[in-house]
Amino acid sequence: MDKITLVCENGGERLDKFVKIDSLTRSAVQKLIEDGRVTVNGETARVSYKVCTGDVVEVSDFEPKELDVKPENIPLDIVYEDDELLVVNKGKNMVVHPAAGNYSGTLVNALLYHCKGNLSGINGVIRPGIVHRIDKDTSGLLLVAKTNRAHISLAEQIKEKSVKRRYICIANGVIETNRGVIDAPIGRHPTERKKMAVTSKNSKNAVTHFEVLERFCDYTYLTCRLETGRTHQIRVHLKYIGHPVLGDAVYGPKKNEFNLTSQVLHAKTIGFVHPVTGDYMEFDSEIPDYFNDILNVLRNK
Repeated sequence: MDKITLVCENGGERLDKFVKIDSLTRSAVQKLIEDGRVTVNGETARVSYKVCTGDVVEVSDFEPKELDVKPENIPLDIVYEDDELLVVNKGKNMVVHPAAGNYSGTLVNALLYHCKGNLSGINGVIRPGIVHRIDKDTSGLLLVAKTNRAHISLAEQIKEKSVKRRYICIANGVIETNRGVIDAPIGRHPTERKKMAVTSKNSKNAVTHFEVLERFCDYTYLTCRLETGRTHQIRVHLKYIGHPVLGDAVYGPKKNEFNLTSQVLHAKTIGFVHPVTGDYMEFDSEIPDYFNDILNVLRNK
């Protein structure tokens, strides 16, 4: 098992900032800390722990292991590709990376086949190349890193909030204001651990900008721009203001008039600075059929 030992000479820095390993992004370091693979004086610590002078910090098992997730010949909708990265238009119902119960049929399985294993190893054996995620039932554009330098650059852009991420969705109810900002921290739900919630406890700041595109009798078609990227952010924020995403049985009504089993949410636009050329690049995807079908029904009511 790989292990490094760091001794703090000047205290006061957060643990996730103090631990610096060339091959790891700060988010990857945070994941190591959360997984208990970083100890301070022999004890696990929080990400926000302030390292003291003389503290002995040990980081273990941080190098990517040989990947045991198998490549699968699954069709991909690739919007852009070069030697450093890809932009993929993920279909609805596709899981991004393997997890318990989903070790095949994922975007990662498809990417391993398409890229012949040439993907960034920063996020380890289960999430090679994955810079950010969208939910299984959310369709749309995703950035994928082929190289570690691309991954580090793109992750830093996301952290600095410079990546443009615009979604479209249909929300329950009529949103009266034409545009607005939802600024409310998101963390794990206090009693239902598989859900997220707006909460002040163990949460991170979350900001979503929205603009109404079209209003219907009982629904609103809107665009949402992410300033931060918390788990289920748009879904949680729209529930918070009383307008959960149509079809989202986790954060909204269990039943709907369209008999949908998942949310009507699509990652439509993504923009970023290319990690090598420095050029700004922006990509836009077509509105998927399932989304258009519902819009057509609402427009003809």
